[in-house]
Amino acid sequence: MRAVIYKAPGDVEVMDVERPVPGDGDVLLKVTSNTICGTDLRIAKGIKRKGVIAPRVLGHEVAGEIVQLGPNVTGFAVGDTVGLVPTFSCGSCTECQRALFHLCRNAKVLGHQTDGGLAEFLLVPAQAVRDGVLVPYSVTADPVAISLAEPLSCIIHGQRFLDISFGDVVLVIGGGAIGLMHAKLAKLAGASTVILSEPVEFRRTIAAEFGADVTVDPTTEDLAQIVADHSNGDGADVVIVCIGVPALVNNALTLARKHARVSLFAGFPTDELTAIDSNLIHYKELTIVGSSNSTIVDYQHAIGLVESGAIDTARLVTHRFTVDQYEDAVDMINHPQALKVAIIPNS
Repeated sequence: MRAVIYKAPGDVEVMDVERPVPGDGDVLLKVTSNTICGTDLRIAKGIKRKGVIAPRVLGHEVAGEIVQLGPNVTGFAVGDTVGLVPTFSCGSCTECQRALFHLCRNAKVLGHQTDGGLAEFLLVPAQAVRDGVLVPYSVTADPVAISLAEPLSCIIHGQRFLDISFGDVVLVIGGGAIGLMHAKLAKLAGASTVILSEPVEFRRTIAAEFGADVTVDPTTEDLAQIVADHSNGDGADVVIVCIGVPALVNNALTLARKHARVSLFAGFPTDELTAIDSNLIHYKELTIVGSSNSTIVDYQHAIGLVESGAIDTARLVTHRFTVDQYEDAVDMINHPQALKVAIIPNS
């Protein structure tokens, strides 16, 4: 089968590898879609290396069809269409014992310690199958849309800490696919005004379809004044940082009203820190939260939102490629008219 193989930092190759054979309890998927995540690119370039075992098939935003069941697999049949939670927990560490399976210290992650979805076929290990990482979806749904259930599940998980409700003013900093889905989910939660800050015009245009009431170009407009204008001068009730730029953290604290909630949703560089005015946190009584990964329940909710059409994730996939076009797909990701890029291995 054809697969995108991470061999070493900066060394990624599309090549032929053996098609996996499912053993006892395993499930073999034909991959119908895998959208490319920024994490995949950081791994490929060697920027993010922790825990990645080479050689490795990359990719963790997956939709697939079951084509073969190993012995003793129950509850599934050949032909079932499924999405896939990418974190396989150990079940025995302190985090797992506290039911924080998504924070498992011994987790195996798709595309990191076990082969991912940038290939024609993907083997789901028996332990992961038993844990419930395979989530069925309707055969009529677009697999590309289902691929984005994974990042959507992380957004659902992140917003659980924010308690967004009717009347809230929510500021989303960053209008990529993650920011757009955050905006839509905040609107569905009841936010009265969603403000999205994004310098790329193409993304600001799409933002109106994803629940943004106000879009701002922070390079030419006064974001602080616009937030003040839409909040009676108080600031945003919720601020969600979707860009991993450390300097934006203090901006978020400044734009938040007293007693607001601020989510540092994006991943930030490990070698670059920023100064934070701690008095903003102290005197405003701000709640600052982080969010990492998602749970199986979050993923199930994401599948439901995609299947119902409540969040049109397929709209965010602007370009589609085959496995052998992987390099073209990577080049497209930074194009100003691109949001999410999908690999369709079996097209």
